[in-house]
Amino acid sequence: MLVTRYNPYNRTGVKRSFDVMQQLLSQLDEVKEEGVISSFVPVVNTREGEYAYHVELDLPGIKKEDIEITTEDNILTISGERKLKDEVKEDDYYKVESVYGKFSRSFTLPEKIDVENIHAESKDGVLEVIIPKLKVEETKPKKIEIK
Repeated sequence: MLVTRYNPYNRTGVKRSFDVMQQLLSQLDEVKEEGVISSFVPVVNTREGEYAYHVELDLPGIKKEDIEITTEDNILTISGERKLKDEVKEDDYYKVESVYGKFSRSFTLPEKIDVENIHAESKDGVLEVIIPKLKVEETKPKKIEIK
């Protein structure tokens, strides 16, 4: 029988336990992935230009008719659905990794934007929403004379 002294700073036993737990959890995730289609969440890029704000969403395989863009109470909402393709039963398909489902992304709009002229363009699976800034004349500092 091998006797070893307990060392509370020896992390190998704890690390081994975490490794076993991680393996079990990853196996559960695989079972979950095969049985359930998870929600689709599109990737978003935002940027500010000189005259407008730009919101770009990657929406591959989604038709323009399946996307809705609304503004209400200074919030821009882009929603839609990526529909499941017809199931193909062939011998060379054994796993589907494409994600489908409804999505909705909301953005708080900055002040001083032209809500009436917001427009969107879709090209090559990328939706770009262009939010023009209001043309505000810059006010120069003015010295007020006391009389």
